[in-house]
Amino acid sequence: MLYIYTAIFTPIEDGSGYYARVPDLPGCITTGRTLADAIDQITDAMNGWLVVAEDEERSIPNATPQQRLKIPSNATRTLIKADTIAYRAQTDTRSARKNVSLPIWMIKLAEKKNINCSQLLQNALMETLRSR
Repeated sequence: MLYIYTAIFTPIEDGSGYYARVPDLPGCITTGRTLADAIDQITDAMNGWLVVAEDEERSIPNATPQQRLKIPSNATRTLIKADTIAYRAQTDTRSARKNVSLPIWMIKLAEKKNINCSQLLQNALMETLRSR
C-alpha cells in the first residue's frame, strides 16, 4: 500500500541533529544527525508503523492537510511516501512453501523454457499486490 504523510523536523537544541515525527501516526518519532538522515529515519519509522498497523488490522488515520498542522517556527516539514509492499520485500525475506496446482503441459513447457515458476509467481503476486 502507498501512503503519504507530512513529517515535521525540529532542530535538536544542542545542534546535534533533528527530531522527526509524523503527527498523524502516534508514536512515530525518531532522530537524525542531519536533515537528510532524519528524512531517511522517519521514512523507515513510518513504514514500520504502517506495516504493524496493517498486520494487526488497526485503523490507519488519514493524512491531515499541511495547513491544518501546527508547525513550530523553527521546524521544517515535508511529505514522506511509504510503500509498505516494497518495505516488506526489503525487510522480510523469510520464505514459506505454498503448493500450487498447474497443468502438466504448463510445467513441462516452463521447464523447457527455463522459467522459474516460484520467481514468476512472486513477481506476479508483487505486481497484483501493488495494484490493489
